[in-house]
Amino acid sequence: MSNTLSGYLKAIRSSLEAAFCVRNFASQVVERHNKPEVEARMSKELLLQPIVIAREKGEKCLIEGSINSVRISIAIKKSDEMEEVLVDRFSRFLAQRAEDFVILRRAPVKGYDVSFLITNFHSEEMKKDKLIDFIIHFMEEVNSEISALKLAVNSRARVVSGTFLRQFV
Repeated sequence: MSNTLSGYLKAIRSSLEAAFCVRNFASQVVERHNKPEVEARMSKELLLQPIVIAREKGEKCLIEGSINSVRISIAIKKSDEMEEVLVDRFSRFLAQRAEDFVILRRAPVKGYDVSFLITNFHSEEMKKDKLIDFIIHFMEEVNSEISALKLAVNSRARVVSGTFLRQFV
């Protein structure tokens, strides 16, 4: 892992540890409702200041906290058109399986590729440290996964073009 990536992930880890201080809090507007305040945005006083941690212009993480939930949105680095397509397809692939990933949101926040929503119920059922480890591990692996997909597409294209051009020889 490069030095800049480790500093970036360390900053995200410490910010997530601070933001994960969530508790059960019923809605102040609707009786007997307990919706994630970071999504509902009904009471401004229950929301924390959003934090954006950026490594580069296109690679950043948005952490939005509230009294009963935390939303983490990740923008994955895209250096060319091929990576833009691969990240879009990868994000759609994950969104289709959002039920299997309990904390994954189906639709990411605008301007980001993947979003996670962690409520107080998730933090009661799962260990806080393991949730943070999962998000950090996801961020570590997603770049290498996109690079591997790009290499696979390029090698496939090389084989296809060689097969196609063989008919003219």
